[in-house]
Amino acid sequence: MDERYTGMDKWQLAAELGARLAACGQRVTTAESCTGGGVAAAITEIAGSSAWFDMAVVSYSNDIKQRVLGVPESLLHQHGAVSEPVAAAMAVGAQQLAGADWALAVSGVAGPGGGTAAKPVGMVCFAIAGTVLATPLTWTQHFAGDRHAVREQSICALLSALLQQLAAH
Repeated sequence: MDERYTGMDKWQLAAELGARLAACGQRVTTAESCTGGGVAAAITEIAGSSAWFDMAVVSYSNDIKQRVLGVPESLLHQHGAVSEPVAAAMAVGAQQLAGADWALAVSGVAGPGGGTAAKPVGMVCFAIAGTVLATPLTWTQHFAGDRHAVREQSICALLSALLQQLAAH
């Protein structure tokens, strides 16, 4: 996480994101799995967020990832839902669905169960799609703590990452 955002909670990050997006006339959308809409909730907690946020897709099932976001079944079979390729496809699908400048996607294992040796509890895959990006930016992080802690850290990581992208572009 960029040091500028260290110590900021999800509400502060969402407020900063809103100010930046509003200033440049851009919009964001989200495609979420393990966070269950938590990124969208943080964003919509900010008064006036309708000026820079249109919609979110909570795609907990693989079926919804495919039918709503257009994630290819082959990606899900080859990499699994918790993977950078699937997160990237989720972001691209959400961006196209919303017609947004930016799309944030997250898929992970929040726990307490569901983890494997290859994909342990706390493993979260992220993606950002943007009109200024040639391909989606993807990364994976491993978070410690219980289900709530993993979800909260994931929300902050994703909001912070988009703030970093906005600063870079």
